[in-house]
Amino acid sequence: MYSVGRLSMKNGSTTEKTMIYVLLGMTVVTGLVDAVSFLSLGRVFTANMTGNVVILAFATARVFGLSIARSSTALLSFFVGAILGGRIMARASAEAQIQFAAQAFLVEIALLLAASFCAIGYNRGHLPEDSFQAFALIALMALAMGTRNAAVRKLAIPDLTTTVLTLPVTGIAADSSIANGTNPRLARRLGSVAAMFLGAALGAVIIRYSISAALMLGAAISVLCSAVLFRSMRTTGQL
Repeated sequence: MYSVGRLSMKNGSTTEKTMIYVLLGMTVVTGLVDAVSFLSLGRVFTANMTGNVVILAFATARVFGLSIARSSTALLSFFVGAILGGRIMARASAEAQIQFAAQAFLVEIALLLAASFCAIGYNRGHLPEDSFQAFALIALMALAMGTRNAAVRKLAIPDLTTTVLTLPVTGIAADSSIANGTNPRLARRLGSVAAMFLGAALGAVIIRYSISAALMLGAAISVLCSAVLFRSMRTTGQL
């Protein structure tokens, strides 16, 4: 049984339900972050490492417009962030995983805020994609996403990884009535897809005006999600 399931048996279903909405909100943030990185920082993903590894492979094969340096920076920064998130979660007992995940989410917020301030004045049309500012943005966003992903992985809530949609999309089809399935967690799976779509669409629109504003929105959503989570933990006596 997943850790959130153990917590919900002890404290009722409030924390579990809250965490589901929190992770859906953070999936929106993923769409925003990858919209910024892919559309404004030279075709690199800072949250979706599956896509980033593929892009790195294309760059290694000298595909025009792709950069080994940018993709490597994202991959290594995500790796470091995951180490940080893993160290935070390693201190958590089974009953305290949500509390420690909340701490990891605070680190994500700090890094996204740093990225939003770093992005002030950045304009892809006037600054080269290989500028220091671009690499700093890639690193900060990837660090944030790596930290969060380590925490979410430890929570292990089905169909809510916040960055990868392959399994939820597969589940929608493979568990459908057409495939003689029972559609378990269909709403959650559809919610994950919709949240990512919404975040990416918002990001694509907002970066036309301000990259910093897109990242600030991502940080604001993360702040709201964390505030809701902390309030839920206080209500259920976990703080």
